[in-house]
Amino acid sequence: MKKFSILKLVSLTIIINISSGFFNLIIPKDSLTSVPEWAKKVVWYQIFPERFCNGDRSNDPTLDDMKGAWPYVQPKNWKTHPWTSDWYKLQPWEEETGEGFYWNAGLRRYGGDLRGVLDKLDYLQELGINAIYLNPIFESPSLHKYDASMYHHIDNNFGPNPDRDREIWDQEDHGNSSTWKWTTADSLFLQLIKECHNRNIKIIIDGVFNHVGTTFWAFQDLLKNQEKSLYKDWFTVKKWDNPDTPENEFDYECWYGTKDLPEFREDENGLVDVVKNHIHEIVKRWMDPNQDGDPSDGIDGWRLDVAEKVNIKFWKKFRTWVKSINPDAYITGELWWEDWQNNKMVNPAPWLQGDAFDAVMNYRLANAVKEFVIDVKNKISIQEFVDSLNSYMHDYPKDNVYVLQNLMDSHDVDRLSSQIINPDDWYDHSANPAQNPDYKVRKPNDTELSIQRFIVGIQMTLPGAPMIYYGDEAGMWGGDDPDCRKPMVWPDLNYEPEISHPFNKPRPKDEVSFNQNLFGWYKKLINIRKDNPVLALGDINFFLIDNKNKVLGYERTLDGKKMFIILNNQNKSTEFKLNLNKMLPDGNTLKDMIDEKTFNVEDGIIDLPLEPYQILILKKV
Repeated sequence: MKKFSILKLVSLTIIINISSGFFNLIIPKDSLTSVPEWAKKVVWYQIFPERFCNGDRSNDPTLDDMKGAWPYVQPKNWKTHPWTSDWYKLQPWEEETGEGFYWNAGLRRYGGDLRGVLDKLDYLQELGINAIYLNPIFESPSLHKYDASMYHHIDNNFGPNPDRDREIWDQEDHGNSSTWKWTTADSLFLQLIKECHNRNIKIIIDGVFNHVGTTFWAFQDLLKNQEKSLYKDWFTVKKWDNPDTPENEFDYECWYGTKDLPEFREDENGLVDVVKNHIHEIVKRWMDPNQDGDPSDGIDGWRLDVAEKVNIKFWKKFRTWVKSINPDAYITGELWWEDWQNNKMVNPAPWLQGDAFDAVMNYRLANAVKEFVIDVKNKISIQEFVDSLNSYMHDYPKDNVYVLQNLMDSHDVDRLSSQIINPDDWYDHSANPAQNPDYKVRKPNDTELSIQRFIVGIQMTLPGAPMIYYGDEAGMWGGDDPDCRKPMVWPDLNYEPEISHPFNKPRPKDEVSFNQNLFGWYKKLINIRKDNPVLALGDINFFLIDNKNKVLGYERTLDGKKMFIILNNQNKSTEFKLNLNKMLPDGNTLKDMIDEKTFNVEDGIIDLPLEPYQILILKKV
């Protein structure tokens, strides 16, 4: 008989089928349309696994593991890259290629793995993290894993025994889920899920279901057998190879014309049925690994890559699969650019109407904060910033606003600190030296770090779940991909200073070390948010918009409790008289949750001496 947790029994309608001896589950409509409550209260931490922590050197990638990945060469003296080396410095085997940094970066492997993530769960708990988003972990020859070779196995270099995993793959018919086995990497991932759940940490993974890599098992069969392939209907073939000619005429649809990434075929309902059925098996495998009806041993949801490239009808079907396994699961999408060339972001509202996604990666927030806080020449006013926030808050249902992943950076943009160092370009544009010869690669100075702390305060006090990109809390910096994917800076490692430039331009010598003070700031702000549910669940009211003095105030309210957030968005001190407009009567005292100073309300006024880029989080005492 299938087992169900008490929590799940409460949320589902149960019908007992006496003849079969199993429970049939009917998911009520509100379970399909509602967002998970836990997702309103979390602080996310995004991990790029290959660069987070090398916990097991015995599984480090080899040249054979990289076959099929760009740039399709195998330097004879190649080695796993030293974790603590100067980022832009070419190693001897890289210099032998005769190519520059950005070509060689595609060949780099640092050996990050799942053991490394397990080893650092104590660190994440100390920081205050209670939800993890993992970039792709499925088998792939690349460092980023957005070109899957298969979805039903974790990358063997993330697990303890890569050679044994290859033997297991060879025992399967990849197109028949009844033959699938569990590899050592799979088992380690299930252990990671269990350990996260034991610590009350949620974990979601990247689902890349628009495209695969050329090493994907079904595409490999297509390459070999052409029209006779059992999987010819999985892809859109534009032209078959003619065996009677020396040329290879084979051509197919791929993601943005990138031949490394063949796209799955779609019809009017999204992915075609044969692909859809395969992905359904993948969803079941990772959301309820032992298929006993209890999803507690599986992942807590999905982040869905390039979601706008797949018909929304498919995502609506995908949601029914996910919620039928775990009604409390979380689904977030990457819905970002409508027109990157002209700096126009997409409005994801159609995907947030209750039948597709719970949330999106909130790049609209990131762009608004950049323009409000970071930009200098192109800085927007306080009113324009508030209008930007209200714009997306009004576009989406309220519950969805509260589960948005409120990020400032990710694996696809320059790091927050480097955005601050390089203001005024459009978000995600001209964001590394390869794209912009004037891009500054140095570390942030004290003023720039104060701006970063200020922005973290904004993240932690707005509706939506804050998301931290690994290493931001440690003081890491770097431009857009690949420079935002440096190996994590850990306090127990000694790093070479950064003195190199990818194009040999002058730059300062920058010491690389774990920034304990910045870590402490992140930890404090995360704990303030977690200790005060009003910051996660409360309504918001922008009650103070003072463009002249560059001061913004907003109120968060929940069940009669209030908190006031005051932002001084400038690099100078100011003496500010805060008029609470009788929101609090005289005689009340407010305490700043950051430095614990108290302020008395007299005649409806509080005198606030504000330091440059200071944020106050005021609570009635």
